[in-house]
Amino acid sequence: MASQQKSPAGQTVAVPVAPPVDGLQAGLQYLSVVDQLLVHQQIECAELLSGCEFQNKYLMKNTMGQVVYYATEDSEFCDRQCCGPSRPFLMHINDGSGAEVFTLRRPLKCMWTCCYCCLQEITVEASGIMLGIVRQRHTAFPFSPLKLEICDPQGQVQLVLKAPCCPCACCADVPFPYFSVDETVQVGDIRKQWTGCARETFTDADNFSVTFPMDMDPRTKATLIGALFLIDYMFFEYNQNNS
Repeated sequence: MASQQKSPAGQTVAVPVAPPVDGLQAGLQYLSVVDQLLVHQQIECAELLSGCEFQNKYLMKNTMGQVVYYATEDSEFCDRQCCGPSRPFLMHINDGSGAEVFTLRRPLKCMWTCCYCCLQEITVEASGIMLGIVRQRHTAFPFSPLKLEICDPQGQVQLVLKAPCCPCACCADVPFPYFSVDETVQVGDIRKQWTGCARETFTDADNFSVTFPMDMDPRTKATLIGALFLIDYMFFEYNQNNS
């Protein structure tokens, strides 16, 4: 369930209402009652006109179209212009009242998959407490399909996400399924949604969806949201900037 209120921006948002879960703050508890979220990147008109990279902003919605979270990138101007999609950032995930629910932290690393020191990662934190880690798995061959490990706070692998061999498709969604640790059972997926030729060509505003089992731990769901944003920067922010 979700009650309605006006966000600081004046939009109607769904206020999370969920049964209490021990050890979780109220905003994070909402993840315990959803099995899918839609993530819509907002178009920045100033970015289109100036050619400069601005901080990304996203709306996160449930399947009824209600906004449940706002995601806002926090990064330095020089990092955005010089480092492009490799840039370090904090991503603040806030609820409709403006309260921070959890934070994604990405360090600066070059995207060379053949080098251990360049493997991508993102950490998920709430109120200073680690919720999970997303880290790129090392492969012996630089052109092997990418895999991301979804880990608990201790670094133990919980799920394995697989990228497609060619993470770009015209007029079609791009799926990133994730599997059990032994990679035999698909648990859910992250999907980059096709938004039309004009938007795909002239903007870097992408739409995504993430699905997960309803009974999955909310901490793991939050970590999968972190994986979604890492995928955006690794694959689709790069493509749009090059175009």
